[in-house]
Amino acid sequence: MAITDPIADMLVRIRNAGKAKLNSVDIPGSKVKTEMAKVMKSEGFIRNYKFIKDGKQGILRIYLKYGDDQAHVILEMARVSKPSRRIYLRAGDVKPFYNGMGITILSTSKGILTDKQARKENVGGEILCTMF
Repeated sequence: MAITDPIADMLVRIRNAGKAKLNSVDIPGSKVKTEMAKVMKSEGFIRNYKFIKDGKQGILRIYLKYGDDQAHVILEMARVSKPSRRIYLRAGDVKPFYNGMGITILSTSKGILTDKQARKENVGGEILCTMF
């Protein structure tokens, strides 16, 4: 079955694996998903990630992160821009998410960035998702 929104699929797989207390989750790979995983790791939402070549599109393995009480670190995750409705922000309209406690991941002309990095670089772009 074809996936119409691969980024939403990635977020749902991470959310479901976190609820099931799994150590890692495998996701069909792509460059955008790998860059999103890189941002999530740098912001402390996941422990690590690995891209595994399989002769096809590859597999992105994400190692999940849990707190001291075995609660998933990601409390809330939402896909903002969808294939049916794209949401874009200008550079001046990029605001902190949850007063800086969460992040907004944007696809910009300078790559996949968080809201903080986008404000620093003074670029706007498409909002991919928000995390808290």
